[in-house]
Amino acid sequence: MRALGPGSVSSFLKIILDVVYVTLWVGVGAVTLLVVAALLFSFNPDLLDDASLASSQLAKLGPAMTGVLLAADLYMAGVLVIVGLLRRIFTTLTAGDPFHPDNVRRLRLIGGILAALELGRYAFWAIGAWLLVGVSKGQPSIALNTWFSVLVVFVLAEVFREGARLRREAELTI
Repeated sequence: MRALGPGSVSSFLKIILDVVYVTLWVGVGAVTLLVVAALLFSFNPDLLDDASLASSQLAKLGPAMTGVLLAADLYMAGVLVIVGLLRRIFTTLTAGDPFHPDNVRRLRLIGGILAALELGRYAFWAIGAWLLVGVSKGQPSIALNTWFSVLVVFVLAEVFREGARLRREAELTI
């Protein structure tokens, strides 16, 4: 089975990425609606018909719940951008042009977003530890596999940059 071109493994993976991309859009939209609803109910718990314990709990937990939902929404949006960039890379692979010059920029952007998502996870933990005083919390784990992945993506970007340079040189030779 071929790795590049129409009907190849890369075209199959592109179809999978297309499905994941649409699913992520639906997920980001749903979580965004939940963020708006959580904000609405946390500022005005009287919108609930039941003025019992649920509305008082919602008034107490609403801001924290909104923060968690917002963080989840931002994380999903970052993954959505990564999948969108991967779709563009796989489009060039399906077309049989792996060393397209734009793939270098796309891979660098993917590496940067992966690093930002991991740093955001640390920031979310720190903000949670600061705001939720008295709640038992452990230390955040440093995910070495994530940082290794970031480095691999940046190395691949340089490999693609060198491949694009060699392709340009080959196009200039007679």
